[in-house]
Amino acid sequence: MRRLFPVTDETAARDSGGGPGTAGAEGADREWGLEELAAAYAYPSGSGPAGPEPWLRANMVSTLDGAAQHDGRSQPISSAADMRIFGTLRALADAVVVGAETVRQEGYRPARAREDFAALRESAGQGPAPAIAVVSASLDLDFSLPLFTSPLVPTLVLTGAAAATDRIAAAEKAGAQVVIAGDGMGVDPARAVRALADRGLYRLLTEGGPRLLGQLVAAGVLDELCLTVSPMLTAGDAQRIAGGPAVAVPRRFELTSLLEEAGFLFSRYRRT
Repeated sequence: MRRLFPVTDETAARDSGGGPGTAGAEGADREWGLEELAAAYAYPSGSGPAGPEPWLRANMVSTLDGAAQHDGRSQPISSAADMRIFGTLRALADAVVVGAETVRQEGYRPARAREDFAALRESAGQGPAPAIAVVSASLDLDFSLPLFTSPLVPTLVLTGAAAATDRIAAAEKAGAQVVIAGDGMGVDPARAVRALADRGLYRLLTEGGPRLLGQLVAAGVLDELCLTVSPMLTAGDAQRIAGGPAVAVPRRFELTSLLEEAGFLFSRYRRT
C-alpha cells in the first residue's frame, strides 16, 4: 500500500528516487500495519468523550462502472486490503449503523473483539467491540440470528414510533435494544445519529446498504465517505453506493486521503 494524497515529504522522496532510506516511508509500496491504518483513518478529535459531537462516516466499495455489489453482495468486488481497512474502520467505531436489507443480504454477525485493537479502544474509552445498530422500519428481521442473541455488545435496532409492537417485543426478547428514532414507521436519520450520541456512541460508521446511505446523504448527516474504487467492471444493473431520491443540490465533499494497493484506490472524503 502507498499513499498518493496528500503528498508528504516521504512520498516526495519516493517519487524523486530518494534512495534506500525511504523504503519504509508512507509512499513505499508495502503492506501497512494495523497501527498505521488506524492512524490514517482516525476520527476527528471532537468526535468522542473529549469533545462530544457525533461523526458519521460511511465505508463503501464501488467498481469502475459504479456497481456497489455483484450478485447482491459486496465481497466479490472487494480485496484483502479492502477487508483490512474494513476491519480497521470497525475497530475505530463506537457503533456500526447498517440497513436491514444489508443485514439480510450480507449475513451480518456481531462485531468481535480484536486483540490487535484492544489497547487502542481502551485508551479511547471504548468497549471491546462496536455495537451494531440495525435500521429497520418493518423490523422484518430474523431475531434468532447470533447478531441479536449472542453479541459481545447488545445489538441496537433503530425504528420508528409506529413500528409493530409485536416485532418490537420479539427484538427485545432476543436481547436487542430497540431505539425509537422517528415519529412514523421509518427512521429519521438526524434523530438516529442523535439517539446514538445520547447513548455515548459518537464515532459512527455505516456500511450501507445503498438505500440507507442515500437516506443519510439526503438528510445531510453524513460527515465522511471512505470509498474503495475496485479495478473491476461488472456491467449489469447493480445498485450504486447510494440510492433513493436525488438531493436538490449535490452535496460537496473534499478529498482528504488517497491510498493505493494492487490497483484498488482507497479514498477518504469529508463534507466541506
